[in-house]
Amino acid sequence: MGPTGASDLQSQPRRPARRSPLLARPGLHRPRVDPTRGLRRRGRAVDRTKALARDQIEALLGRSDVGLRERTLWRLLHETAARAGEVLALDVEDLDLRNRCAKVRRKGSTVDVIVWQTATARLLPRLLKGRTRGPVFLTGRRARVQLPPGDLDPASGRARLSYRRAAELFEQATAACSGGPWTLHQLRHSALTHAAEAGANTATLLAYSGHTSVASLARYARVSPEALGRWQARRDPARRRR
Repeated sequence: MGPTGASDLQSQPRRPARRSPLLARPGLHRPRVDPTRGLRRRGRAVDRTKALARDQIEALLGRSDVGLRERTLWRLLHETAARAGEVLALDVEDLDLRNRCAKVRRKGSTVDVIVWQTATARLLPRLLKGRTRGPVFLTGRRARVQLPPGDLDPASGRARLSYRRAAELFEQATAACSGGPWTLHQLRHSALTHAAEAGANTATLLAYSGHTSVASLARYARVSPEALGRWQARRDPARRRR
């Protein structure tokens, strides 16, 4: 470009930068500071009352309007404090009915043992009806889709009860209960809380729950408000003077 061309460019007026149509409107100004800076989103309140009271558990497990399969499942979950997925994955071959225990696969595929009490020991034989193979907990009808052989009862063709269906039935049954509907996990949570209230030591609670760390166990071992009230009543000086 020659000297004359450079002079012509220098003599042309500089165009102003284009502005956004919104900012060009009167009364609208670009904020210099983000008005939401410094504001914190409110955190979700932690619910520490997931454990059910003992009388709630007994009333639930003693109901006569619940089928044998559900009564056995709920009782087994509460007595063993096992996760619902672990119990629903049980096969008949995993059970040791004589010694009231079974092998389960915990998180991380660790094989562990759960142990139950007399009530479950009485229900399981009635549920199995002599079956020696296949899933412990079955659906009420034959499977309509193709499933892995391990998820079917070889004699009846019924499928393994799914977690989704088991949870749905439990919530339906507890919808009218105080604080309902409850979740299957609350049976486990309640069992561990009640064991801690009864004085179970840390080693026992770890074996009972299947946890490998005390930090994971801590939220279950927190005593219930009812147990805290009983403890306060026992140590109340005014009560001792009566």
